[in-house]
Formats: sequence, structure tokens, C-alpha cells
Amino acid sequence: QLQLVESGGGLVQPGGSLRLSCAASGFTLEHYAIGWFRQAPGKEREGVSCINNSTDSTYYADSVKGRFTISRDNATKNTVYLQMNSLKPEDTAVYYCVPLPLWINVHNVCPSGNVILSWGQGTQVTVSS
Repeated sequence: QLQLVESGGGLVQPGGSLRLSCAASGFTLEHYAIGWFRQAPGKEREGVSCINNSTDSTYYADSVKGRFTISRDNATKNTVYLQMNSLKPEDTAVYYCVPLPLWINVHNVCPSGNVILSWGQGTQVTVSS
């Protein structure tokens, strides 16, 4: 089973930063594209950012472009990060990292949320003063 574990969420003031981590359990992340999705109460699920090393491509939703950065740990190759800066109250949500097939185009799959292979427990991010 493709299980990913998210961590790094918490409570932060507007304008603050958090770094979310996504670690694999029992398999190698290098064999998958990875996406970060979020779900806020009463809102539709949103594809925040995706990365596909096989095509050297990344995707960012317009709502986070210029503020969030997705990256992989080049040393272990088994952790993906989401650096979130200049956080806003509207970024409040549960954040999930998900494995995606390597053949995907992140610009199609990240907005649509298709072909997500599994879901983890998520990590809560709350932006509030």
C-alpha cells in the first residue's frame, strides 16, 4: 500500500511560514510524482502543488504561486516538502500529500485531482491571529 505521512502543520499567524513534510512508508518516493492537495471546511478540494522529477516539472495553483515552493530531499530522495511563506487565513485547511503516476502531466492532474493513488491522514494548517 502506498502510504504517505504528512507532518509540519500547525497554527501560524498571517504572514508566517510553515514547512510541510511528506515521507514514504514502505516504498520509494522517487518512483512517483507527488502532489499536495488541501481541503478546507465547506470548500472544494484544491490541488496546491505537484512535482514530477521524471519530467522536471512543477505546478502551483494561482492561489499559492509565489508563496509556496515544492521540493524533494535530494539526499534521501524519500521526502517531499512544501515550503509555505506569507501565509494567509484562506490557506487554512487540511493538507494532504499524495502519490501520482510518473506518466502524468502535473499541469493537468494537479488541478483536476485525477489518478491520485492514495490518501494519507493529512496535516492541519491553521492561519489565524
